[in-house]
Amino acid sequence: MLDISSRVRVHVETLPATQNDMGVCDAFEQYAPAGKPDAMNAPHPPKVAGIDSTVPAPAHTVAPATGTTPSAAAHPQNAPGALLQDRLAGWVSDLTTLHELTERLVRAGTLDAALDELLRAGAALVGARRGLVALEPADGRGPSTTVGLGLGRADLGHMETVPRGALPHGRILDGLPGGDDGVAEPDLFAEKGLDPRHREVAARLGYAASYALPLATGTGTGTAGRLGAVVWLYDEPAEPVERQRHLVGLYVRHAAEHLARLLELEHTRASMATMTEELLPSRLPRVAGVQLAARHRTCPSGGGDWYDALPLPDAALGLAVGSVTGSGPSAVAAMGRLRASLRAYAVMEGEDPVAVLSDLELLLRLTEPARSATALFGYCEPAVRRITLAGAGHSPPLLLGERRTEFVETSVSAPLGMLACWEAPSVEVQAEAGDTVLLYTDGLLHRTGDPTDRAFARLHAAAAGVPRALRRDPGAVADHVLRAVLPEGAEDADTSEDVVLLAARFD
Repeated sequence: MLDISSRVRVHVETLPATQNDMGVCDAFEQYAPAGKPDAMNAPHPPKVAGIDSTVPAPAHTVAPATGTTPSAAAHPQNAPGALLQDRLAGWVSDLTTLHELTERLVRAGTLDAALDELLRAGAALVGARRGLVALEPADGRGPSTTVGLGLGRADLGHMETVPRGALPHGRILDGLPGGDDGVAEPDLFAEKGLDPRHREVAARLGYAASYALPLATGTGTGTAGRLGAVVWLYDEPAEPVERQRHLVGLYVRHAAEHLARLLELEHTRASMATMTEELLPSRLPRVAGVQLAARHRTCPSGGGDWYDALPLPDAALGLAVGSVTGSGPSAVAAMGRLRASLRAYAVMEGEDPVAVLSDLELLLRLTEPARSATALFGYCEPAVRRITLAGAGHSPPLLLGERRTEFVETSVSAPLGMLACWEAPSVEVQAEAGDTVLLYTDGLLHRTGDPTDRAFARLHAAAAGVPRALRRDPGAVADHVLRAVLPEGAEDADTSEDVVLLAARFD
């Protein structure tokens, strides 16, 4: 029985896939070094290509295929088994390293993080120090970007001045012959046909060799499924050995599949954000006596929060915020339908906010009985600085003035669609000159991660802490409140909560 350490973990999917790619016997021949162990079996330095790798170095080295040891000469019947065992141990060790690198890649949940991990892990596998990945999906949907490892913006700019066809990754991106299996340039300055500009840039940046691979999904050739190309740069003439090429090829294949999923997620998020923004006001109305500002943060999956501000007869103004349960395309579509309906009801009977929400509740109950929503509608009269409010399961507005910061007490009521018939009394808010009323959705509170009472306290403290110099601008007030309420990174967090903040300042 082969004595292989039990701590070596082999991925149950990676191992059969690699066996199919190589064959076990082929793998033994593939990994047998000529003369001396290659770089993949040498002890890893503590830092490779600027990486503090947490991946353990292979625990076994492959014995030379030629020559015999004294023990092997004394016991010739044991030599083939020992050699086979050592080669198998080295093969399993490489697969373990590959598995751990792919696990680290999968933990990169954003496109930028995945590209950075691809460059760093690939540099460690091929023994390079620098590199770049050019993302240029063949379907044209984007995004198109270039990310460097050990290369600054100026360095990437210099490389962009080289004719595209003269660069190895440029040939891959253009689908030129010979790029599907990678492009190796072991000694740039020894090549007679090297483009003069490429020679000049390579000398300026200090690299003398490169190894490039395509980033593509599937097994086909050509541009179908191509996402881009990745290239690693060597400071001295060098070239990855066959074993390194095979391992980095397997890794890049896994990386391309992961990048394709992240790209699709980016496309979905962009589409949802665009659809949500199109369903919300493209601009806020200008009404004498009041200044308006709105801030909207869409969750990645698309949420159902909305806001609205529409001019009404008699120089009045309708203000509304609301939220539909759920997330995704169905919630966004429902949000659009409810917002459009509320606008119609507001035009017809906006001076009675209770009637507006009652009509909206009836529509929701009849047309979408499985869905509920919260809403807050205010009939604003800027000339007398008065707002008449009605709320359905919604958080109370916040009034920010020169001498007060307080929540407006609204009646406690159920969300729309929760009761057989909704109705609740309205309340009036009498503002003063310079006062700002903040209307918001529950997502602002939920994204804090705090219990409800602490989230309300955080919001109150943020509003009270708005500097005096900013209070004349409702947009500046809204921005300050968002920065103070949401913890660092909460605006970009992967959450199902939208955030809506509508600010109205009375002159």
